[in-house]
Amino acid sequence: MLDIYRVPILPFGLVNAHLIRGDAGVVLVDAGLPNTEHRVLAVLRQHGLGFDDIRLIVITHAHVDHAGNAATLQRLSGAPIMAHEGDLPFYLKEQTMTFCSTGLFGRLFLKTGLMYEPYEKFRPDILLKDFECVSLLKWGVDGVVRHTAGHTAGSISVELADQQCLVGDLVSSGLLLGGIACTGRAKQPPFEDDSQLVARQLEAMLATGGQQFYMGHGGPLTAEQVERHVRRLLGS
Repeated sequence: MLDIYRVPILPFGLVNAHLIRGDAGVVLVDAGLPNTEHRVLAVLRQHGLGFDDIRLIVITHAHVDHAGNAATLQRLSGAPIMAHEGDLPFYLKEQTMTFCSTGLFGRLFLKTGLMYEPYEKFRPDILLKDFECVSLLKWGVDGVVRHTAGHTAGSISVELADQQCLVGDLVSSGLLLGGIACTGRAKQPPFEDDSQLVARQLEAMLATGGQQFYMGHGGPLTAEQVERHVRRLLGS
């Protein structure tokens, strides 16, 4: 199996990025909050790596805790950024994001203004279009990046040949934002554009053999937990 290293952008699994170690270096999935590049570097160094070992930066969606440090990490690594055109207006700062809360915590969290924290705009070098699937073999990783809309219009996920999946915020686990405790039990993230579409995306990953799911908040989760979550979302 490919090695996946969790990058604790915030402690206790509250906010995660991930590194996938391939044959030619690593692929970074999500960039974390602004000014957290030291957290990425700390994990790289734990494994004898540095910023110049990052071959590609995949941004799963445009929320600040996933895209906020993309421009800085690109400067430090020289790696291209891959994202989806559905979230491009937010990466370019042409539009302000809107948020659909999934419950009380999401509504209260929005009042803090943290989700609206500004970050440096950037233009992805590799821009996926609707329903597009891109191989990661060029960057030494046996897997694909796929458009998995639902959390946001431009959400993307990484599906590896060894049945590991990195899904951004299609699902989360833990308390409140995610993490801390109960991290093995799936739940909705605080914000989600279309829960039925999210359920179908996760269902498709399970159908193609997804076994271990890594996410931005909490986790990782087993296929069994993700399947239960899908059934809850679909009301079945």
